[in-house]
Amino acid sequence: MTEPSRAVFLSYASQDASAARRICEALRAAGIEVWFDQNALRGGDAWDAAIRRQIKNCALFIPVISRNTHAREEGYFRLEWKLAVDRSHLMTTSRTFLLPVAIDETGDDDEQVPDRFRELQWTRLPAGETPHTFTERVLRLLAPEHNSVALARSAGAREPSVPVRPGLSEGALEATQTVQRPGKYRFGWLLVVAAAVIAISYIALRHWRLSQHAPSATSGAPGAHPGVTAPNAIPEKSIAVLPFVDMSEKRDQEYFSDGLTEELLDLLAQVPDLYVPARTSSFYFKGKAEDIATIAQKLRVTHVLEGSVRKAGSTIRVTAQLIRADNGYHLWSKAYDRDLKDIFKVQDEIAAAVVEALKAKLMPTQELASRHRTANTEAYTQYLLGNQFRLRDSPVPNKMALAAYLKAIALDPKYAAAYSGLADTEWRIADQSTGEAAGYERAAIAATKAVQLAPDSPEGYWARGVLRNNYYFDWNGARADFEKALALDPNFVQASVDEALVLATLGYVQEGVETLRKSLARDPMSVLARRRLAWLLMHEGQFSQARAEIRRVLEIDSQGDPQFYEIELEILTGRPHEALTALTSVNNGAENIPRALAEYSLGHATESQRSLDFLLTHHANVWGYQIAEIYAWRGEKDKAFEWLERSYRTHDGGLTYLPYDRWLASLRGDPRFRTLLQKLKLPN
Repeated sequence: MTEPSRAVFLSYASQDASAARRICEALRAAGIEVWFDQNALRGGDAWDAAIRRQIKNCALFIPVISRNTHAREEGYFRLEWKLAVDRSHLMTTSRTFLLPVAIDETGDDDEQVPDRFRELQWTRLPAGETPHTFTERVLRLLAPEHNSVALARSAGAREPSVPVRPGLSEGALEATQTVQRPGKYRFGWLLVVAAAVIAISYIALRHWRLSQHAPSATSGAPGAHPGVTAPNAIPEKSIAVLPFVDMSEKRDQEYFSDGLTEELLDLLAQVPDLYVPARTSSFYFKGKAEDIATIAQKLRVTHVLEGSVRKAGSTIRVTAQLIRADNGYHLWSKAYDRDLKDIFKVQDEIAAAVVEALKAKLMPTQELASRHRTANTEAYTQYLLGNQFRLRDSPVPNKMALAAYLKAIALDPKYAAAYSGLADTEWRIADQSTGEAAGYERAAIAATKAVQLAPDSPEGYWARGVLRNNYYFDWNGARADFEKALALDPNFVQASVDEALVLATLGYVQEGVETLRKSLARDPMSVLARRRLAWLLMHEGQFSQARAEIRRVLEIDSQGDPQFYEIELEILTGRPHEALTALTSVNNGAENIPRALAEYSLGHATESQRSLDFLLTHHANVWGYQIAEIYAWRGEKDKAFEWLERSYRTHDGGLTYLPYDRWLASLRGDPRFRTLLQKLKLPN
C-alpha cells in the first residue's frame, strides 16, 4: 500500500474471496486504498510479517463474516481478527477501527466471532454487493484530508482537471499533477470507457442469463419485504407474535390458542410496511423461559405481541398486549370477553389495534382478512384440530387430522382452508403407507377444490404444487403453484422450501440454495428450511457449509427427532465409523438406510446386506428409491436401475432428488440414467 495510514485492510476466509473482491472493487472505485491481493496469499515468514505490518498500520479493519467463517474452526483470518482486536484495545473509544461486514444471514450474535465484533453494529452486504452508501461511510471514517478528494469523487462533484483512474490514491494523484501527459491520459480514459462498456455488457448478459434460469420475480422474494433487507438496525415497524397461552381450566385448548396466534400472524403479515417473522420463529419460543428483550433480539424485531386465551364452552376470554422490547413499555393492551362465534371479530380488532399502535400503513384499498374463516364455528374448531394433528406428521396423528378436516368440510362444504388441509393429509397418509394411488387422487381433488373455492388463498396452490412435484412429476406446474402461493403470502416458508427443492430438481441447485437462505431471513428458526439447506449443500459437495447448517439445526432443536442428514454427511465425507456410532440411538426401521450405506463403506458386506434385507422385507413399498440408492452406492448398477424403474412406476417422490443425488453418482455415466431423466422430463 502506498499510504498505510489511510488504507483499509480486508480480512476474509478463502471461500469468500469472490464476495470480498466485490467489496474491494467498490472501495477502490471510490479511490480508497484496500489491502486485498489473492495472489499474495502464499504463506511464509515474510508474508506473515507483511500481514502483521498492514494490520498494525491500516486505518480501518473490515472482517468479512459469513457462514464460512462460522464453519471454519481454523484459518489465518482468525489470527488477523485477533491482531486487529488487540490493536483496537489500544485506541480511544471514539475512534472507529473495526468495521464488521456480514455477507449472508449470519447473526451478529455468532459465537464464532470475537466478542469485540459482537459489540459493534454490523453492515450487511449480501454476497459482497456494496452500495454507494457504504463506500461513503468508509470515506468519512478515513482521514479528512483523504476525504476531500475521494468523497467528492464518490458524490459526483467536480474534480481536479487531471483525470483520475479508479483506485488511484491521493498521493499518486499529486504525482501525476507534476508532469501532465494529455495524450496518455486520453488513452487512459479510452481504456476506462472500454472497460465500462465491457462491464455493462457483462452485467446485461448475466442478468439475461439469470432471467432465463432463476425463479420468477413473482415468487415474493423475502428480500423485497419491508425491513428484511435493512443492513444494520432492527426495523422500527417490526413485530413478533408469540404463541398465546392456553389458560383454559383443563389446559386442553392449546390447538385453539395456537390457531388464534397463527391467524394474527397471517393478518399482520399482510401489512406492507410491517416486518413479521414467520410462524416457526415465533413458535420456537413457546414454553421457553426467554425474556421479551432476548426474544426480540433473536428475531430482529422492535415489538412483541403476547396474550392468552381462556375458552369455556361457547365463551372465550382473550387478552393481548403489545410491548416495546427495548424498554418493556406496554404500548397497548386489552381483554375481550366474547361468544365463540365472535372469534374472528376479536382477531380483527387485535390486528387493527396493533397496526394503529405501530402507525403501520395498509394499501389504499386493502382490508385485513383471514383466509381461514367460516361462518360455522364448529367447522373452524375442527379445522384447528386438524392443523394441530397434522403438525406431528406421523401415521396415527395424520389419520386424526384427516377425520377432523372431513368433519369441518361436512359442517361447511365450501370451507377452502379445510380442503387444503385435507389435500396435504391425504398425500401424507398415502406417502407414509402403501403409496395407494387412490389416496393421491383424493388429495388432488381436494387441492383443486381449495383453489376453486379460494383463488386468493395460497394454501390450495401449495397443496396442489406438492402433489404435482412429488407424485405427478409435473415440475413446471409445481413451480408455478409454489410461486403463486408465495406471491399471495411471501411469509409462507413451507412453500418457499418446496420451491427451492423443485428448482434443484430442475437443475438450478444454487438458486434453490439461495431461495432457502431467503426463507431463513424471514424465518430464522425454521428447522425445516435449514435442514433442506443442509441437504442441498451436502449433495452439492459443499460439506463444510452443510455441516455448519446441521450444527445450527441441532442448536435450535436439540430435542428434536433424529435426522439422518448428519449421519449421511459422515458417510459422504469418509467417516462411516462416526455414522454408525450416531445410529446406535435410533431404532425405528429407517436407520437401516444409512446403516446399509455405512457398513458397505467399511467393507462389511454381510452387515450391509442385513440392513438392506430388512428394507426389502418390510419397507419395499415405501422406500423403493432409497433401496436404489443403496444398490448404486454399492456399485450394483443393474439392481439400482431395477429399483429406480420401479420407483418411476409407483410415482416414488424420491425421484425428485435424482438429478443431484450423490448416492447415485456411479450411475450418471450410464445411458439408462439419461433415459430415465428423459422419461421424467428432467435436464441431463
